[in-house]
Amino acid sequence: MTRPSRATRLEEAFATLPLIAILRGLKPEEAADVATVLHEAGFRFIEVPLNSPEPFESIRIIRELLPDDTLVGAGTVTRSAEVERLVALGADLVVMPHADTMVIRAAADAGLICTPGVATPTEAFAALAAGAAALKIFPAEMVGPPVIKAIRAVLPPGTRLLPVGGITPTNMDPFLAAGVAGFGLGSSVYKPGMDVQEIAANARAFVEAWSSRKRP
Repeated sequence: MTRPSRATRLEEAFATLPLIAILRGLKPEEAADVATVLHEAGFRFIEVPLNSPEPFESIRIIRELLPDDTLVGAGTVTRSAEVERLVALGADLVVMPHADTMVIRAAADAGLICTPGVATPTEAFAALAAGAAALKIFPAEMVGPPVIKAIRAVLPPGTRLLPVGGITPTNMDPFLAAGVAGFGLGSSVYKPGMDVQEIAANARAFVEAWSSRKRP
């Protein structure tokens, strides 16, 4: 059976649950258990930031464990050489804290889904021109809903904006009203030291919060 393209898998993952689990600090020995509970809760985007312990090993474990319906990759990607390592692992996602167009192009040229971090229209347009598949609005605590709404108004129709930073199950509504497509979720879902039951409960809370809201 032919594996669906990443573009097809991206659309399906967004339709299922457009929430990215950011597993900063994850260790390889806990990767399988954490990934399993997130997938069971409904998550279809999993990101291991590269400033975690042995991140490429965790990404390898998760990518081999989970089915194709889940997109797996790295966050805090800052160099093209890191993109090459992700390609070798069969990873899908390149998530960045910034909008370095060289890294974005490297990811896009390799067929990976790149979501760079932007905070201004200039960064957003440059990232899209370089091949970004979606835009991470970072930090969301600084670039709040009114600014996001203004930026979204001038971007190409259909551009997906994903706020990251300080998102909880109870503060989604103003961002959704501004027209975001989903969210990146960090310590509100996972942080080092949490047990899998707590991670699962956090994940379910976000899934329920997302499912209960009407989105534009």
